[in-house]
Amino acid sequence: MAPHLFVEPVSLDSIRESLLDYEYTNMRSRLSKYHDDADSAFWGWNDIWLHPPFAHWNIEAEIAGIGCPLLAMQGVDDEYGTLQQIHAIARRVPHTVLVELPSCGHSPHRDQPERVIDEVTRFLDAHAPMKRSLPADQPAA
Repeated sequence: MAPHLFVEPVSLDSIRESLLDYEYTNMRSRLSKYHDDADSAFWGWNDIWLHPPFAHWNIEAEIAGIGCPLLAMQGVDDEYGTLQQIHAIARRVPHTVLVELPSCGHSPHRDQPERVIDEVTRFLDAHAPMKRSLPADQPAA
Protein backbone atom coordinates (compact mmCIF):
# COMPACT_ATOMS: atom_id res chain seq x y z
CA MET A 1 0.00 0.00 0.00
CA ALA A 2 1.28 3.41 -1.02
CA PRO A 3 4.67 2.06 -2.14
CA HIS A 4 7.58 4.15 -3.32
CA LEU A 5 9.96 2.99 -6.03
CA PHE A 6 11.41 6.40 -6.81
CA VAL A 7 11.29 9.98 -5.59
CA GLU A 8 8.70 12.32 -7.08
CA PRO A 9 8.49 16.10 -6.73
CA VAL A 10 5.10 15.75 -5.00
CA SER A 11 6.77 13.53 -2.39
CA LEU A 12 9.43 16.10 -1.62
CA ASP A 13 6.93 18.97 -1.55
CA SER A 14 4.69 17.12 0.92
CA ILE A 15 7.63 16.08 3.08
CA ARG A 16 8.79 19.70 3.26
CA GLU A 17 5.26 20.66 4.35
CA SER A 18 5.28 17.93 6.99
CA LEU A 19 8.43 19.48 8.44
CA LEU A 20 6.47 22.65 9.15
CA ASP A 21 3.58 20.62 10.55
CA TYR A 22 5.94 18.76 12.87
CA GLU A 23 7.52 21.95 14.14
CA TYR A 24 4.39 24.09 14.48
CA THR A 25 1.37 21.82 15.04
CA ASN A 26 0.46 18.85 17.25
CA MET A 27 1.94 16.37 14.76
CA ARG A 28 4.59 15.24 17.28
CA SER A 29 1.94 14.26 19.82
CA ARG A 30 -0.12 12.52 17.12
CA LEU A 31 2.92 10.48 16.06
CA SER A 32 3.66 9.63 19.69
CA LYS A 33 0.60 7.36 19.67
CA TYR A 34 2.37 5.13 17.14
CA HIS A 35 6.08 5.60 17.92
CA ASP A 36 7.97 5.32 21.22
CA ASP A 37 10.33 8.02 19.97
CA ALA A 38 8.37 10.29 17.64
CA ASP A 39 11.35 12.59 17.09
CA SER A 40 13.58 9.74 15.93
CA ALA A 41 10.87 8.33 13.65
CA PHE A 42 10.03 11.70 12.12
CA TRP A 43 13.54 13.05 11.66
CA GLY A 44 14.87 9.72 10.38
CA TRP A 45 12.19 9.75 7.68
CA ASN A 46 12.23 13.48 6.93
CA ASP A 47 16.01 13.93 6.89
CA ILE A 48 16.73 11.10 4.45
CA TRP A 49 14.00 12.06 2.00
CA LEU A 50 15.14 15.70 1.97
CA HIS A 51 18.85 14.85 1.74
CA PRO A 52 19.73 16.08 -1.79
CA PRO A 53 21.36 12.85 -3.08
CA PHE A 54 18.22 10.91 -2.11
CA ALA A 55 16.33 12.65 -4.93
CA HIS A 56 17.96 10.08 -7.25
CA TRP A 57 16.87 7.02 -5.21
CA ASN A 58 15.16 4.44 -7.42
CA ILE A 59 14.53 0.72 -6.86
CA GLU A 60 12.57 -0.07 -10.02
CA ALA A 61 15.23 -2.45 -11.36
CA GLU A 62 15.42 -4.33 -8.06
CA ILE A 63 11.80 -5.49 -8.18
CA ALA A 64 11.93 -7.08 -11.64
CA GLY A 65 12.69 -10.52 -10.19
CA ILE A 66 9.53 -10.73 -8.08
CA GLY A 67 7.78 -13.92 -9.14
CA CYS A 68 5.07 -14.28 -6.53
CA PRO A 69 1.60 -12.75 -6.81
CA LEU A 70 1.73 -9.03 -6.05
CA LEU A 71 -0.98 -6.60 -4.99
CA ALA A 72 -0.19 -2.88 -5.27
CA MET A 73 -2.61 -0.29 -3.84
CA GLN A 74 -2.37 3.47 -4.08
CA GLY A 75 -4.69 6.25 -3.03
CA VAL A 76 -5.53 8.54 -5.95
CA ASP A 77 -5.16 11.49 -3.56
CA ASP A 78 -1.94 10.28 -1.91
CA GLU A 79 -0.09 13.39 -0.81
CA TYR A 80 3.29 11.60 -0.92
CA GLY A 81 3.17 9.85 -4.28
CA THR A 82 1.25 9.46 -7.51
CA LEU A 83 -0.25 6.48 -9.28
CA GLN A 84 3.00 6.34 -11.26
CA GLN A 85 4.45 4.42 -8.30
CA ILE A 86 2.15 1.40 -8.74
CA HIS A 87 2.16 1.71 -12.53
CA ALA A 88 5.96 1.38 -12.38
CA ILE A 89 5.52 -1.79 -10.33
CA ALA A 90 3.19 -3.23 -12.97
CA ARG A 91 5.67 -2.41 -15.74
CA ARG A 92 8.42 -4.33 -13.94
CA VAL A 93 6.21 -7.08 -12.47
CA PRO A 94 3.50 -7.72 -15.09
CA HIS A 95 1.48 -10.12 -12.91
CA THR A 96 0.79 -7.30 -10.43
CA VAL A 97 -2.82 -6.61 -9.48
CA LEU A 98 -3.27 -2.83 -9.31
CA VAL A 99 -5.85 -1.14 -7.12
CA GLU A 100 -6.36 2.61 -7.44
CA LEU A 101 -8.39 3.95 -4.53
CA PRO A 102 -10.37 7.12 -5.26
CA SER A 103 -10.87 9.60 -2.41
CA CYS A 104 -7.93 8.05 -0.59
CA GLY A 105 -4.64 9.50 0.63
CA HIS A 106 -1.36 7.93 1.72
CA SER A 107 -2.88 5.62 4.34
CA PRO A 108 -5.43 3.36 2.65
CA HIS A 109 -5.72 1.21 5.78
CA ARG A 110 -6.96 4.30 7.67
CA ASP A 111 -8.79 6.10 4.86
CA GLN A 112 -10.67 3.08 3.49
CA PRO A 113 -10.21 0.11 5.82
CA GLU A 114 -13.20 -1.85 4.50
CA ARG A 115 -12.10 -1.47 0.88
CA VAL A 116 -8.55 -2.52 1.78
CA ILE A 117 -9.83 -5.61 3.58
CA ASP A 118 -12.06 -6.47 0.61
CA GLU A 119 -9.23 -6.06 -1.90
CA VAL A 120 -6.73 -8.06 0.16
CA THR A 121 -9.29 -10.80 0.78
CA ARG A 122 -10.13 -10.99 -2.94
CA PHE A 123 -6.43 -11.11 -3.81
CA LEU A 124 -5.67 -13.84 -1.26
CA ASP A 125 -8.69 -15.89 -2.33
CA ALA A 126 -7.59 -15.67 -5.96
CA HIS A 127 -4.08 -16.83 -5.13
CA ALA A 128 -4.74 -19.38 -2.37
CA PRO A 129 -3.64 -22.91 -3.14
CA MET A 130 -6.51 -25.16 -4.12
CA LYS A 131 -7.90 -27.01 -1.14
CA ARG A 132 -8.42 -30.71 -1.57
CA SER A 133 -11.43 -32.30 -0.01
CA LEU A 134 -10.69 -35.18 2.32
CA PRO A 135 -12.93 -38.22 2.46
CA ALA A 136 -15.44 -37.89 5.32
CA ASP A 137 -13.81 -40.70 7.28
CA GLN A 138 -10.25 -39.32 7.00
CA PRO A 139 -9.17 -36.82 9.69
CA ALA A 140 -7.35 -33.67 8.66
CA ALA A 141 -3.61 -33.66 9.34
